[in-house]
Parts: sequence; C-alpha cells; structure tokens
Amino acid sequence: VSGGFKFFTSRVRDWAGFDEDNSNEFIYENNVLSGEVELPILGKEAKLARLQYLCATHNIDIKDTIAIGDGANDLMMIEAAGLGIAYMAKPIVAARAPARINSGNLKSVLAFCGIG
Repeated sequence: VSGGFKFFTSRVRDWAGFDEDNSNEFIYENNVLSGEVELPILGKEAKLARLQYLCATHNIDIKDTIAIGDGANDLMMIEAAGLGIAYMAKPIVAARAPARINSGNLKSVLAFCGIG
C-alpha cells in the first residue's frame, strides 16, 4: 500500500514478485497525463482501510503484518500493523513507530523478520 503512483509501484511489484500493489493512479487523456489523479487518493485513512481489507481478504491477522512508512500519512497503518517501521522517516513518524530504519537499504527489514 503506497501513497505513490501505480506507474512506479507496479515496477517494484514486478521486480519483487509481489502479488499486487495498491497505489494512486494517474489519469491519462489520449495517452497524455491530464495532471489529475483517480479518486480516492490513498491518504492515511485509505491506507489503513486498504491494509485492513487485504488482511480480511487473505484471512491474515493485522498483527501479522509489517507496515513501513516515512510520513504522517503512514502513521495509522504503522500503528495498526504487528510491526510498524519508520523508514528514513519524518521526526513524528520516527518518534511513534516501534522500529526504525535510518539507512537507505530496505533489506534491513529482513533482519526484523529474522531473515539474513
């Protein structure tokens, strides 16, 4: 779940082998960016709702999830997850998240999972 754009998150999804990605969509008119974004925009409430929906759909307890974010719009999701990680985060997120990664490498998440 990302507040970013499908144009980018779909590439990460494919590279990482994820089943899906949830992010914002650009609107195109005649194959040209219109400058608009499809609604609803994935803000803080929508991110949490999407995490909850994914958990319900896949029969996963929300406490068995990991949420990673850097901004205040990630806090609801970070605080609801079993492991919330502030990644290169704004001070408010770093202060409230139970775990922090301050380096540029997301492979550090594997250590939180007991892998590597």
